[in-house]
Amino acid sequence: MDRTAARAERNRRTGRTRPARVAAVAAALVATATACGSDAGHDPHPDHLSFALHSRTLTVVSDDSALEIVPADVRKVQVTRWFRGSVVVGGSPRATWEVKDDRLVLRMKCSGLVADCSARHRIEVPRGVAVKVDENDGSVRAQGFEEALSIRTRDGSVRVTDSTGPLTLDSDDGSVSATGVGSRRVHATTLDGSVRLELAVVPDLVESRSQDGSVSIALPHDTYRVSTHSQDGSVHVSVPRDGTSSHVVDARTTDGSVTVRTAG
Repeated sequence: MDRTAARAERNRRTGRTRPARVAAVAAALVATATACGSDAGHDPHPDHLSFALHSRTLTVVSDDSALEIVPADVRKVQVTRWFRGSVVVGGSPRATWEVKDDRLVLRMKCSGLVADCSARHRIEVPRGVAVKVDENDGSVRAQGFEEALSIRTRDGSVRVTDSTGPLTLDSDDGSVSATGVGSRRVHATTLDGSVRLELAVVPDLVESRSQDGSVSIALPHDTYRVSTHSQDGSVHVSVPRDGTSSHVVDARTTDGSVTVRTAG
């Protein structure tokens, strides 16, 4: 028996090839999970939750879920949840919800050696209710609100359309967009991402900040008191300016361009 054959025989007897086999199996599991990512949109049997509010404000706290929030002709808050998940080595994945004192808490548990989960929620809110959202990891979309809307996400984009109430939009890592809105007061901030605002009415105050990304604001024709700053990027202002105007626009970024223009 030559040296190569003898070494193979010793490895077989002592079990030295087992770690390599385990590593190969683990790599195959990871590759399988990567190739077959879960998509909550493919859940054919979503879950439903309905609950009454005791005030005119709903607070939503969420982890790891894409959120869609809209006002509707309903008497109670209506929540639809789509969830898909798989864990090869670990506990069973699950999504939970809890309601306490007009506070809706959405959680997802998905941990293990090979874990792949996805959750999505659609929340229909009675008209006339203000909404506050605190999202830890996921995008948030909202449309059609006449009341105050406050959205904060730590890792995900924020999109608001067709709303007229005061807006406070904040993302630590993601873009912020508000288009076709008739809000008189808009605050939009992101640490890492762009800000895009398109207003349908002349606002009283627009404040926009980006640490790393461009800022673009489109406004109806009027005169504005405009303040802008970019530490590393161009600044372009084409709206009529008046230092005494009651319509205030403040747009700033550290790294990126700033544009304030007339819409249309």
